[in-house]
Amino acid sequence: MRGHTGGCITFGTGVVDTKSSKQKMNTRSSTETEVVGTSEYLPKNIFYELFMETQRYKLTSNKLAQDNQSQIRMANNGKASCSSNSKHIAMKYFWVTDRIKNGNIEIVHCPTKQMIADYFTKALQGALFHLFRRVIMGWDHISTVFIRTMCPRIVLEM
Repeated sequence: MRGHTGGCITFGTGVVDTKSSKQKMNTRSSTETEVVGTSEYLPKNIFYELFMETQRYKLTSNKLAQDNQSQIRMANNGKASCSSNSKHIAMKYFWVTDRIKNGNIEIVHCPTKQMIADYFTKALQGALFHLFRRVIMGWDHISTVFIRTMCPRIVLEM
């Protein structure tokens, strides 16, 4: 079954870049879908990091938010975190691990209720839809997502 990849980049107010696409390969688990999605989206993150650097603006942090704990472990540890259920995942998806070890990016856990990228991949309703829309359009700062959902940490900033 094919997964759906979604992501967005923000510098705090408004969204700079988004992606929502069907993955080009079949995956066997939600963790594998997340690994493939991270590998597909991370080049955009790297582009914006390099672009800001050429503009002489040094990023203070470059964080990738994930809501799947097993994918976070796999991204941080590479194949060392793979079990018998995930050992088939191709090594080409673990280049993210090198970026993490070099200190270029940090993967942090973000609860599903705060995952702004879900706006592009899931049918959200009610208050969560309106909250995410306001942040994406730049009407509210990204910190309002964490304030209104009772979590003080900002994780989707670049």
